[in-house]
Amino acid sequence: MGRLENRVAIITGAAAGIGYATAKKFLEEGAGVAICDVSEEAVQKAAQELSQYGKVKGFKVDITDRAALDEMAAAVKAEFGRIDILINNAGIVMDAQFYKMTEVQFDKVIDVNLKGTYNCCQAVIPTMMEQNYGRIVSAASVSGFNGAFGQSNYAASKAAIMGMTRCMGRELGKYGITVNAVAPGSIMTAMFAGVPEEIKQKKLKDIPVRRFGDPSEVANVYAFLASEEASYVNGTTLVVDGGKN
Repeated sequence: MGRLENRVAIITGAAAGIGYATAKKFLEEGAGVAICDVSEEAVQKAAQELSQYGKVKGFKVDITDRAALDEMAAAVKAEFGRIDILINNAGIVMDAQFYKMTEVQFDKVIDVNLKGTYNCCQAVIPTMMEQNYGRIVSAASVSGFNGAFGQSNYAASKAAIMGMTRCMGRELGKYGITVNAVAPGSIMTAMFAGVPEEIKQKKLKDIPVRRFGDPSEVANVYAFLASEEASYVNGTTLVVDGGKN
């Protein structure tokens, strides 16, 4: 019996990378999973691939669209009967040095990463409160602690998610809902693989375990925080960066 047996999870940004690995892990642990992403084609492809591991349903959703998220949450509840877990994994980067950063670059990252997380939480919390049970886990980043060159918008969004997580954990604990975040470091996703080799090697020298992380290693932490094993973990951010932070 898996750690998430009979639980229902919504995972955003789940068509690839860490989100896809998380969906696979949750299915293997016995959860029913709704995967969400902005590309219809990518969502359906991922859902088809993941169906071998358990019950999965794909949704094309833009997390900046609150009305669409409310519709998706209602559809998940109708399909699965409940919503136990929300993994706020979706996010974007639009890097630029601060003095060159455009208002569009700043606003878009805040809108997707921070406001999108807010929107997703707002869509599922009423159901979780009715159930007197819920697990919310959001993607932060080590950049939210340390900053990273050219990422003032991204770092701001991720630091804000950590602050929001602490507040939500305090407010929602009495309803049986825990709220936590995960701050990954350098994880070998397709996006990170596109980073110039020189920069990757520089990053590698600063990682004590001397390797980059795998998406499955972040998925494992998501699964822990979503499980009963973490029932007394609330309002915190777990760092997954090989010891660099």
